[in-house]
Amino acid sequence: MKGTAKNPREAALLILEQIFLRGAYANLALDQGLRGATLSPLDRKLTTELVYGTVKTMGTLDWYLSRVVNRPLRKLDPLVLVILRLGAYQLLYLDRIPASAACNESVKLAKKWVHEGAGKLVNGALRQLARTRDQWKFPQGPDHELERIALEYYHPEWLVRRWKFRYGLEEAVKLCAFDNARPAFSFRVNTLRDTREGLQEKLAEKGIRTRPSQWSPDGLLCDSLPSLDDLVEGFGPDIYIQDESSMLDAAVLDPQPGERVLDLCSAPGGKTTHLAQKMQDQGEILALDLYDHKLDLVRENARRLGIHCIRTEKQDGTVFVPEWENTAHRVLVDAPCSGLGVLNRRAEARWTKEERSLSQFPPLQKKILANGARYVMPGGRLLYSTCTLEQDENTRVRKWFLENHPEFAPAAFPHPLTGEPVEELQILPQRDGINGFYLCLFEKRK
Repeated sequence: MKGTAKNPREAALLILEQIFLRGAYANLALDQGLRGATLSPLDRKLTTELVYGTVKTMGTLDWYLSRVVNRPLRKLDPLVLVILRLGAYQLLYLDRIPASAACNESVKLAKKWVHEGAGKLVNGALRQLARTRDQWKFPQGPDHELERIALEYYHPEWLVRRWKFRYGLEEAVKLCAFDNARPAFSFRVNTLRDTREGLQEKLAEKGIRTRPSQWSPDGLLCDSLPSLDDLVEGFGPDIYIQDESSMLDAAVLDPQPGERVLDLCSAPGGKTTHLAQKMQDQGEILALDLYDHKLDLVRENARRLGIHCIRTEKQDGTVFVPEWENTAHRVLVDAPCSGLGVLNRRAEARWTKEERSLSQFPPLQKKILANGARYVMPGGRLLYSTCTLEQDENTRVRKWFLENHPEFAPAAFPHPLTGEPVEELQILPQRDGINGFYLCLFEKRK
């Protein structure tokens, strides 16, 4: 679909088409879609609400739609289904939008972007939903407990079941609720240019109030941001937008000025540039990734932050490079993973993941970790991290590594909050209040 959006609903449709039908990340598709649309600030805000809300509640929207559409949803024109979801979200969750407006505007979208007949289908389904929405009740009773929670908290039922088994029902519900909450805006201070306190003062002068992260000495949080564009335009070289949990890698690996560091899965460069800050931009960081366009992001972020010690190279993290063997003081393996710890910021991922696909990650993670271990010099350190909650990708990978690599021993690091020494750390969102993350540290015996 190509075209210029003339209103927030049309802008939302163009963005949702990219997410639902082309597999785009919601945040990237939204950013690109808003840049291409000429909308007022108020309309941009509505577009954002429509996109994230429709993506987050997709499973529950489909449950309602299946009760008012007289054919299986999978047999609908895919774009018609996107329009129905967008309209249903307005009817079910946005009280300030009249039902007539939600229906009429959805019909216009169907006629313009699909065909006249699609408009009739959309009109009939959404008007019936508007009339009967209060009649439909989620399944009740012990036998439907997981289905009810999945519908109330907008998560696939398999994931609720998995979390209930792991943490118990109460914790599983809290985890789903965390994923649905609006996250605080977090970013990292570029300490090569300013201190955290110094940047706070400058932001305050511009009316941007922040508070320090408890998890990272380089992090700031902002509960209400006047304008992201203004922040980036005014303070671009001073900040890197980043989750609090992902700021932990650089602190735990703790590279020193003048050292040689390998980052095997570096794109888009958040952790890589943070490592450079810790090294005071002195030494060498070799940043690897499989794809040129991702390495371009690493280089661009380094350039924007004024960092010079990062060298990029297109390289598969599972493939051994003999000349790098035993040459690195520190190696970071922030491995590809299922990402089930960051559904708070990746709304679409809850629907694109499948339980059967989780088994693909541990073999790949083990390959990258084993390869990275070969680059660590005696006495050097190796950090393994993921943004998932899955034990198969976290503690069991650690156990496997130690059993198969006797040349390494567990290494302790200070817990970010308490300072007590730990050898591995699993962040749980429902308990810790930040996105899920896992870290463990190893040291190569001399």
